[in-house]
Amino acid sequence: MFGDIGTSPLYAVKEVFHAGLTTDANHVLGALSLIFWSLTLVVTTKYAIFIMRADNKGEGGIMALMVLALHGSRDKPGKMRFIITIGLIGAVLFYGDSMITPAISVLSAVEGLSVVALPLAQYVVPITVAVLGGLFILQAKGTGEVGKLFAPVMCIWFAVLGIMGIINIFQQPEVLMAVNPYYAINLLGELGWKGFLVMGSVVLVVTGVEALYADMGHFGLKPIRYAWFSNEVQIIFQSVLVGRGTSGSLT
Repeated sequence: MFGDIGTSPLYAVKEVFHAGLTTDANHVLGALSLIFWSLTLVVTTKYAIFIMRADNKGEGGIMALMVLALHGSRDKPGKMRFIITIGLIGAVLFYGDSMITPAISVLSAVEGLSVVALPLAQYVVPITVAVLGGLFILQAKGTGEVGKLFAPVMCIWFAVLGIMGIINIFQQPEVLMAVNPYYAINLLGELGWKGFLVMGSVVLVVTGVEALYADMGHFGLKPIRYAWFSNEVQIIFQSVLVGRGTSGSLT
């Protein structure tokens, strides 16, 4: 779950500027502000603080939420059908996200090869397929084995993000102005209806939040909250790094 959200800025920031934004200081700050407040309002406030309080005997996820909603509707068949329908639609969306997100995440990571050496661009898709195939083969041995392998990798990943983020913030502290929601609101006001397209890219940074809720049965509420609130800082650092690389300079 944290690996999903933690890699999202790799492609989310890029997609924001593919939506037609120019890479000047105001637009970069506006995009980073949208990302910061999306993480704060959707993941931190909505899920980590409120939604995760709605657990079914320690279990989370859309199906657990549906069961909770059905408890108060046993004598209302019409309401029960509606809740079950909404629950099934939510489950379908979750499965769709589970299929799309790994492919996008791995593809975006491997695309970095074309930045290092342009001739390697033709190998991006084959390498992505090989990596995903290897992951699914490994996953057949159980999530425990996958966790043993990737837990140290993710710790190193987020540690590197934190260190690089701090270094880059010291080099260019004005990027912290993106915390001000003015830049996000100003960007959306400037773009008008096109802001909807930009938000369609910004929402990519919160992919994986469903797993944050669904994994309550595996890890428990408190460990997820503790991990998320420390993890959010690392993700913001990553957005800063990618945003700075997009703009080159904010001055």
